[in-house]
Amino acid sequence: MRTLYLLLILLLSFQSCSTSNDESMVQEEDMQMEEMSETVEGSFMSGAHPTIGKATANNDKMKLSFTNFKTDAGPSLEVYLATDASASNYITLGALQGIEGDYEYILPNNIDLEVYNHVIIWCVPFSVNFGYAVLE
Repeated sequence: MRTLYLLLILLLSFQSCSTSNDESMVQEEDMQMEEMSETVEGSFMSGAHPTIGKATANNDKMKLSFTNFKTDAGPSLEVYLATDASASNYITLGALQGIEGDYEYILPNNIDLEVYNHVIIWCVPFSVNFGYAVLE
């Protein structure tokens, strides 16, 4: 009888350990999925000039990355975060760092990427959208 109680206690101990381990694994997976969903990205589409690549804002919304980016050269090209492809309402991130390659831009504090969800390569002297990506 005593052996039966010991076996029962051991069985319950193992069961409780495996349950808490499973719960922690589920919580960790939920956190990873939540972090992934906080990343926003979009593919560049051509505007007035051929433009390709990908724009991605990281989870903490501190930087915007361009990967495999390419566009035409132009005078005074800037990177805008805007509310639409026409740059009706925008925030400039500064001069375009290059016309081909991978680049990073620092985002302003507390930027709402649901509102400013268009990344635009804007030619300032001619008010032309070279190309843009919509962050989703």
